Amino acid sequence: MIIKFWGVRGSIPCPGSHTVKYGGNTACIELRLENPDRLIILDAGSGIRELGNHLVTRGACKNGLNAEIFLTHTHWDHINGFPFFTPLYIPGTQVTVHGPIAMENDSLEKIVGGQLTYYYFPVQETDLAAKIHYRELKEGQYDFGNGLTIEVQYLNHPLLCLGYRFTFQDKILCTGYDTEPFTNIFCTDPTDPAYDPVMADEGELAARQENERIYKFFDGADLLIHDAQYTLEEYHPAKIGWGHTAIETAIEAGLKSHVKRLALFHHEPVRTDQDLDKIEQKFLSPDTAPDMDIFFAREGMEIRI
Repeated sequence: MIIKFWGVRGSIPCPGSHTVKYGGNTACIELRLENPDRLIILDAGSGIRELGNHLVTRGACKNGLNAEIFLTHTHWDHINGFPFFTPLYIPGTQVTVHGPIAMENDSLEKIVGGQLTYYYFPVQETDLAAKIHYRELKEGQYDFGNGLTIEVQYLNHPLLCLGYRFTFQDKILCTGYDTEPFTNIFCTDPTDPAYDPVMADEGELAARQENERIYKFFDGADLLIHDAQYTLEEYHPAKIGWGHTAIETAIEAGLKSHVKRLALFHHEPVRTDQDLDKIEQKFLSPDTAPDMDIFFAREGMEIRI
């Protein structure tokens, strides 16, 4: 597997001189397997624009392009680059968009393709040269042919969000964003009138079981790309329930899951390059996890596993 990061930020693009080192585009990752012509894209944040321009520049789209896009979820920072993906305007292009089944009445096609309406964009989806297909996914394991299997699991986010486990020739890539640890949703304070000991115990058990499911999902991955938008100090209590993970918690998840490499991802948009360098020095010393390689994802970074 060859993994390349084209966008590593969360929430909103943040271009400028202060984000040159790590990048300011939102989530987009390119995945290549043994067949160099097979293009897999994880999320369509603003980084997919740079990926599309790169493909056109190197001549990969002369006769169209076949691409498979896997969306973790449909929050705007993960789909806002889709209308700017240049291969969509080149005849012969075939794109399959995979993503979560919507909990409401709106389909994946309506949510993603709905960006290409006159309310938001000058080009309608029906005017694109590419043929676009949509496939809604739920939890389970899927065979995508030529030795690639993908396991899908729900994560903990305000909107239905998918984690992906890609397995190819005994190599494993996992994604764990956007997510935060499961916690007890019931009152645990015995002095509170709303306290119910049975419900409190059930809540603790449910949260523990769900977190253990996540660790099992990540288990043994060669590379885990994990949400790490906050520090623990920032996360608690102000950001609980926002659907993102503290850096310290992401590292703990990697250790409990026995992953080989951990890419910290979905950087807080207000962080400058200098901020991330300081956080890296604070949290990513050689003693943090001697048996696990931990690093902050950067635009343009390429990893082979």
